[in-house]
Amino acid sequence: MGQGFWAWFWPLLAIAGLVLITVITRVFFMLPEREWPLPDWLRRGLKYAPLAALAGVVAPEIFMSGGTWAGTLADARLPATLLASAYYFWQRSILGTIVVGMLVYLPLHIGLGW
Repeated sequence: MGQGFWAWFWPLLAIAGLVLITVITRVFFMLPEREWPLPDWLRRGLKYAPLAALAGVVAPEIFMSGGTWAGTLADARLPATLLASAYYFWQRSILGTIVVGMLVYLPLHIGLGW
């Protein structure tokens, strides 16, 4: 068993471990015969989980540039975010919010180089 064996053994072991962990975590919720009751406070809190995850992904992309705060409106993302947010609170339209944000962002970023 020379170098060739270990070159493919460790990646296969890692893949097998990842498969095992994935199967265990997915099957764990299918094993009980009945649904687990959730407390009301947890059920209410889980309604906000997707919004919190989205904010956690989007907010750093909007407000940071190169690992530092983008503290000026000369960054195209900030005016686009402000105007798209204003449009959303005015019309309550997700598609319109995306369109307004891109209509502001693209000319500033591509046209002016912000």
